[in-house]
Amino acid sequence: MGTLLSNNIKHLRKKLSITQEQLAERLSIKRSLVGAYEEGRAEPGVSNLIKMSHVLEVSVDNLISEDYTDTTSEKKLIRKDIDGKRLRVLSVKVDKDDNEKIILIPQKAAAGYLNGYSDTEYIETLPSFQLPIFTNGSFRAFEIKGDSMLPLVSGTFIIGQYVENWFNIKDDKTYIFLTRNEGIVYKRAKNLVKTEGIIKLSSDNPAYKSYNLNIDDLLEAWEAKAFLSTELPSADVSIHNLASMVHSLKEEISEIKGNFKPA
Repeated sequence: MGTLLSNNIKHLRKKLSITQEQLAERLSIKRSLVGAYEEGRAEPGVSNLIKMSHVLEVSVDNLISEDYTDTTSEKKLIRKDIDGKRLRVLSVKVDKDDNEKIILIPQKAAAGYLNGYSDTEYIETLPSFQLPIFTNGSFRAFEIKGDSMLPLVSGTFIIGQYVENWFNIKDDKTYIFLTRNEGIVYKRAKNLVKTEGIIKLSSDNPAYKSYNLNIDDLLEAWEAKAFLSTELPSADVSIHNLASMVHSLKEEISEIKGNFKPA
């Protein structure tokens, strides 16, 4: 693995036009260690391997098993990314009985989660809890902000189930998407991964325009299963007014019938 991995690190670093020093800074390691990796004199541990995959913008699986210096292999890797099945590392927390916990990501932790979402040590620092109705699968609770998904208000937590294969993202369902450029977003989806390599995202608030998310920018997808909020959704004013009008009309009709005397 040493020669293949070292060649990949060097090739991908140069492809991103960054120096060994810059790569070392992003990995929080010494430049000499990056040099050792690229020369095959040392191999990165799991933690550094995961960090390196983020910086070099490839999966861990591809970094250690595919030859990026081979142009035909690079074309094959593009196809593997588009099929929605590339290997993604998911770090989880478990209880004493090895049952997965639901990780809680508040807004103040959103930026940190973007950088450490697959780092086991970072995930361990996040708060977590368990709900008996969510036991089959991996779940996270993300705090949303803004008014783009009304009636769910800013500060609501969306509990999402991990989506392993992006082909399985369902049209018109809502998801939490972790993206490279926008961070964490909560939107309604239209799946165009197979045909165009994108997912069309739309808001429930019509004031916001729809836009396309390229899967090259997508890191994680979580299908919304429930929400937690300390603010209950307010009644729809238009529906409330209509119901009130219908009730008043019924009373008026009853009154007219009561006063009606046949000739």
